[in-house]
Amino acid sequence: MSNQRQSARGQRDDDIDDAADDPEGHLDGVEDGCGCTEIWEHLSEQRENNAD
Repeated sequence: MSNQRQSARGQRDDDIDDAADDPEGHLDGVEDGCGCTEIWEHLSEQRENNAD
């Protein structure tokens, strides 16, 4: 059993710490000037990959 806690969104402590270090890191790989749809698709793909 792991000592790591999970947030309500399923993030582990180390994921949350990484997000605090780079608050825009979740947008890495999204091109400048793209719209909401592209950003939504990018974030959805990241979540799917993290679930695997």
